[in-house]
Amino acid sequence: MKEPEPIVVIDLFPETLDALVALLAELSPEDWARSTVCSRWSVKDIAVHLLGGDISLLSRKRDAEQSSGEPAGSWTELVALINELNDTWVKAARRISPRLLCDLLRFTGAQVCEYFRSLDPTALGGPVDWAGPGPAPVWLDLAREYTERWHHQQQIRDAVKRPGLVEPRFLAPVLDTLVRALPHTYRNVAADAGTVVTLTITGDAGGRWSVVREHGKWILYIGRAEQPGAEVVIDQDAAWRLFCKGMTRSEAARRITLIGERALAGHALEMVSVIA
Repeated sequence: MKEPEPIVVIDLFPETLDALVALLAELSPEDWARSTVCSRWSVKDIAVHLLGGDISLLSRKRDAEQSSGEPAGSWTELVALINELNDTWVKAARRISPRLLCDLLRFTGAQVCEYFRSLDPTALGGPVDWAGPGPAPVWLDLAREYTERWHHQQQIRDAVKRPGLVEPRFLAPVLDTLVRALPHTYRNVAADAGTVVTLTITGDAGGRWSVVREHGKWILYIGRAEQPGAEVVIDQDAAWRLFCKGMTRSEAARRITLIGERALAGHALEMVSVIA
C-alpha cells in the first residue's frame, strides 16, 4: 500500500463544460422537463443549480463578496442552509429560457475554469466538509468541484438517456475524490491498531483503497493489505451513485460484496461525499 497522491483535474473542467453545454443545446422541451434522481428537480432545475453554483463560487471566492447570512453552526445546520439556498435559487431561476441558460452556463463556466487555473493547488484552503473539518489542500477542493459538476451532469444524462462521461479519465478522478471521505466516515469507529478496511471499486475506472487504524485514527492508503480485517467490493457505477446520494444502500445491495467483519466493512457504505 502507498500514500494517496493529489488528484489533478484542472484540464477536465473545460471538457466537461463543453460536454454539458453541447448536451443541453440539443434537448427537446420534453427533455428539459424530465424528472431526475434529485428529488423534485427536473433536468432544467439541475442545469439551473449548476449555474447558481458558478455564480456563487465566482462571487464568494474570486470576488470576495461577503454573505449577509450567519455561518452554520453544525453539519445539520450546514446541510439545511445549503438545501434552502439551492431551492430558493432554483425556484427563482426557473423562468430562464433553455437557450439563455446555455449561454449563461458557457459564460460563467469559462470564468470558473479561468479562476481555477489561477489557484495554487498545493496551498491550503478551506475545509472540504465531507472529508473533515480542517483546512484542505486546494487540489482537493478542485477535485470536489469537478465531482460536483460531473455527477450532476451524469444525472441529466441519465434522465434524458444519453451516454455518460464514464471513460476512466473522467470517472477515475471522481471515484478517487469520493473515497477521500473514507477516513472521516470511520472517525467514530473504534478498532485495534493495525486494523485494515479495504474498499475495492471494480471497473476500468475503479481501484483499491484502504483505511488503517494508526495512532488512534484512520489513515487512507492506496491499495489492499494482504489480509484486511474487512473489505467492501462494489462496481464503479453503483459506487458513485451510492456515495453521491443517488442510490440507497438497499438499491445497491445486489452490487455489493462484504468480506470479513461485515459490520466493519458495511460502515464504508455509509460514506457520503457530497453535502446536499
